Amino acid sequence: MQIKSVWDGNEAIARFTPRPYHTAVPGYVYGGLLASLIDCHGTGTASAAAYAVTGREPGTAPYLRYLTASLRVNFLKPTPLGPELVIHGRVKEMAGRKVVVEAWIEVNGETTVQGEVVAVQAPDHMIEALLNRA
Repeated sequence: MQIKSVWDGNEAIARFTPRPYHTAVPGYVYGGLLASLIDCHGTGTASAAAYAVTGREPGTAPYLRYLTASLRVNFLKPTPLGPELVIHGRVKEMAGRKVVVEAWIEVNGETTVQGEVVAVQAPDHMIEALLNRA
């Protein structure tokens, strides 16, 4: 999704404006995209939180990347196509290599999707593979 998650107080925020092809029913964003946004932002929030806990700048080596171990998404109401989506993430739990993030999507200040991501720190060999891919 190439979203950028940034810290704002005690949570991470990302913004995304769906394109016309991100639709299932005319006028509404399809659920797969919304689940992907919760997933991507959840792992990004986990990574940012891990950097913060260690007192390091995000993106510095050794890299702290996270993968999804579990994803739960609840669709509360249809998400309209057109307005910017604001994706929120807040850390519920950090334990060892695991971070649990609660996430939600708002449109015009109204929550349309809630989710939870259990993220685990990626092993070094996977991070190396990502770096070598570029």
